[in-house]
Amino acid sequence: MVTPRKSRILLATLAVALGLTAVSCSTAEPEAATGKPNVVFVLTDDLAMNLLPYMPNVRQLAHDGTTFANYSVTDSLCCPSRSSIFTGKFPHDTGVFTNGGDDGGFGTFHKRGNENATFAGQLQHAGYRTAMLGKYLNGYQPKSTVDNQAHYVPPGWDEWDVAGNGYPEYGYTLNENHDLTHHGKDPRDYLTDVLAAKAGGFVTGSTQLKKPFFLEVATFAPHGPYTPAPQDKDAFPGLAAPRTPAYDKLPANPPAWLAGREPLTDKEKADIDTDFRKRAQAVQSVDRMVGSLRDTLTKAGVAGNTLVVFSSDNGYHMGEHRLNPGKMTAFDTDVHVPLIAAGAGTGAGKTVANPAANIDLAPTFEALAGTTPPADTDGRSLLPLLTGQPTPDWRTASLVEHHGPDTDPTDPDLPAENSGNPATYEALRTPDLTYVEYADGATEYYDRTTDPDELTNAAAALSPERRTQLHNALQAQVTCHGTQSCAAADHVLP
Repeated sequence: MVTPRKSRILLATLAVALGLTAVSCSTAEPEAATGKPNVVFVLTDDLAMNLLPYMPNVRQLAHDGTTFANYSVTDSLCCPSRSSIFTGKFPHDTGVFTNGGDDGGFGTFHKRGNENATFAGQLQHAGYRTAMLGKYLNGYQPKSTVDNQAHYVPPGWDEWDVAGNGYPEYGYTLNENHDLTHHGKDPRDYLTDVLAAKAGGFVTGSTQLKKPFFLEVATFAPHGPYTPAPQDKDAFPGLAAPRTPAYDKLPANPPAWLAGREPLTDKEKADIDTDFRKRAQAVQSVDRMVGSLRDTLTKAGVAGNTLVVFSSDNGYHMGEHRLNPGKMTAFDTDVHVPLIAAGAGTGAGKTVANPAANIDLAPTFEALAGTTPPADTDGRSLLPLLTGQPTPDWRTASLVEHHGPDTDPTDPDLPAENSGNPATYEALRTPDLTYVEYADGATEYYDRTTDPDELTNAAAALSPERRTQLHNALQAQVTCHGTQSCAAADHVLP
């Protein structure tokens, strides 16, 4: 836990590392005046680890900063994951487990008051200029009237440029601070490029105003239909999906929802290859945006005082375990995603092995701004890990919570045939293992030190003592609420 005193110490350390003294070469002054680092957060949609080789600017970000090798999400699904990012809370505390209905989507997030408890409000109160660009939560529509507010904009955001159905990258409407702007199918309307331009303008404008800023750019790419920018539609000819050991192979002792899956057909394999190639093409515009934003920060004179964070709301399987493209499972393809941060005093080329989760992002942003995360936050600030502070009490496992199967025909993430649609489960992920309990009593256990591709469900071989340890550790996290309770739950697993 980062106390107010520790936050001040960390901020002072960051200020020294950033050269915020008389010899600073920065051409802008807001950070020198306030001592508060800026944050640029690029959040992608459905980006899996296997797309990083095709993103040179993101790889450069990792070279210049810190990679979290065991970062995972609270659910491999858009709304639950994004709700955890905004609030620093597990799904069992946000109430958002799905993309719609009584237990999910924007409607549930709003109805439960989560919008009054996001990091945006905390940072705004701390003097930050805040911006949200791109994708918000499933069910949010730019034209909607909410709480008698036409073209609704949630609290906490100074700049709001958010689309509803932006998945095709064309033919969408942006809510721009309550004003609606429709974009058609001209190449200049390509959504990721529009967001990149707006993001650059926000950075430049905030620097001129001499205010610290927080910018989130949440792309719809590379979510299906995997639409690339015009200049990328012919990139990577012949590229095929990775043939990992898990490709087209069932694990031993699979769970009921997966058992009996037939081998992928030739057509399914060909479609998977096409889709993977389109995904690699679609992330090119995201990668260029990361590069252009870093260039803009440098030109504005604030690159050294800005933490640039790159991540994804969830992963994506493509042929692994005989599954057609999709998510929602507890396999690493779906829950283990990139988290890379560079700038603002972080060391170059560092890798952090400690388990981290998307519930940790909100308290990290808040601590970076010099504020104390609310006591009902489930996550913990990553600043000690970013700045090399001792972390002897750090968590040993991360929690995943999922409600299923998904049968909502309006859900853009509704699983296609044979793409995987697991029943309700809860899971623990450590750097070494994955343990899953289903609502019907079934269990999974994968020792990823010897079985990194999760091909042998060894739950039946667990001793009664070990099974009890894992169950108790899982239940401790499922029932924790708030900083102290969840920190105690972190250490139930020996």
